[in-house]
This record gives sequence, structure tokens and C-alpha cells, in this order.
Amino acid sequence: MNALAARRRHPAAALVLLLLGLLLMGALYAVFAPQPARAAQPAASTDQVEAGRQLFLANCATCHGTAAAGGNAGPSLVGVGAAAVDFQVGTGRMPLAAPGVQAMRSDVKFSQPDIDRLAAYVASLGPGPAVPEKQDTEGKNANIAKGGELFRVNCAMCHNFAGSGGALTRGKYAPSLRDVEGKHIYEAMLTGPQSMPVFSDANLGPDAKNDIIAFLHEIDKNENPGGAIMGNLGPVTEGMFAWVAGLGLMIGAAVWLGSKAA
Repeated sequence: MNALAARRRHPAAALVLLLLGLLLMGALYAVFAPQPARAAQPAASTDQVEAGRQLFLANCATCHGTAAAGGNAGPSLVGVGAAAVDFQVGTGRMPLAAPGVQAMRSDVKFSQPDIDRLAAYVASLGPGPAVPEKQDTEGKNANIAKGGELFRVNCAMCHNFAGSGGALTRGKYAPSLRDVEGKHIYEAMLTGPQSMPVFSDANLGPDAKNDIIAFLHEIDKNENPGGAIMGNLGPVTEGMFAWVAGLGLMIGAAVWLGSKAA
């Protein structure tokens, strides 16, 4: 009994118990932690992966390296998944036209079959988000009101409440989401391109993402009879701009004429 009490009073006893507790908690978390949902990755044929590798070597390896491990001009693509490739190449952001603080949307340089081949090759390098299922990206059978609520909570602070985009720090910006294909909206949420955070399926499930897509597509249908949209801030802002600019010009003209008369 005295020996057991002595062990309990040993200076290292508390540290040993703490380490055992941490190991136990880590093991329990690994077993019972919920796994995020992920779109099923379609199996790509060897020929498709090889064709994608050839396209990659011809068009992407200069920046991303011959093994897609990255370099001074571009990040590693190992583990980014097919969804990231489909988004970046499918919106014309890649291949990058010129170095800059942010890749801008541009004309798409590849056909969809070639994009699929590139995506298959990059997906073969390591596990990552797959291209989402079509039924989750069309905004059908969705709750538009819920999508608007989710968009205002998670997206509006950067993209504007109407998806018109907005300025960020250090020359970056949140692009407009008007008239963007639903698949690319989903992929952007799933992969977090540029300054955008990642909204995995554990944060926003496929149904929630589909609701947001439906909301944005509903906004695309709205007409704007008030003139210049000016960030969708409404006719009050347009009128204020007209008054400020107009009055400023008239005051400047009056001061200039007065100085000439004197």
C-alpha cells in the first residue's frame, strides 16, 4: 500500500496520466469523429490519366513542376482533387495568362473532355475533392429562401449581398457570382480558390450548397430597370452619386468662372 502511494506521489505521475488521457482521447476521436461527405470519385482509366499527364506536361508543368509538386511559380497540386482542376481550368483562370495577385476569369482554353483528362491525372496524384454530382449543382428542388439565408451568413461579406463581388485586401477581390455555372459555384465552395475559405461538406452539405446555387440563379433572373446597377445598392445610391458628382462639377465650374472674372 505504501509503495502504491509512493508511485502516486511521484513527480512524473501527473505527466504520465496526462499523456495517457491524450492518447485515449485521440484514439476515441479517430474512431468516432464524423467524416465529411464527399462526392464519389469516378474511376478514371489508365489511358485517361496518361492523356491528362501529357496535357499537364505540355501546359502546366512550367509552373507546377513535372511531377505537379509545385515550385517558385506555382503551388503543389498533389491532393487538390479533380474539383479544383475543373474549377480553375473550366473558368479560364488556368493556365495563368500572366503573373498577378489573383487569377482572373478568362476564356476557357481547353475542351471539357481535356479538362476531364487533366482532372483525372491530378486526382491520381492524391485524394482530394471530386467533381460534384450534377443533381447537386443545378439548383433544382432547392429551398431558395434558405439558400439566401446561407449566402448572407457565409458569403455576402465578400461577394456582396447580391453576388456582385467586392474588393479585398492587397489588390485581391471577390469576383462576381452573376451568371456563373452552378458546378463552378459548388467547386469554389468545396476547394476554396485564391482567398476564399473552404466550405467542405461537413460545413455546408450538398443540399445547402444546392440551395445557395438556387438563390444565386434566382438573382440572375432579376431585371434591373433602375439604370446602372452600382453593386446592386439600389436607386438611392444612384441618385446620391448623381447629386454629389453633379453638384461637385457645378461648384467647381462656378469657382473656376469666378476666378476668371476676378
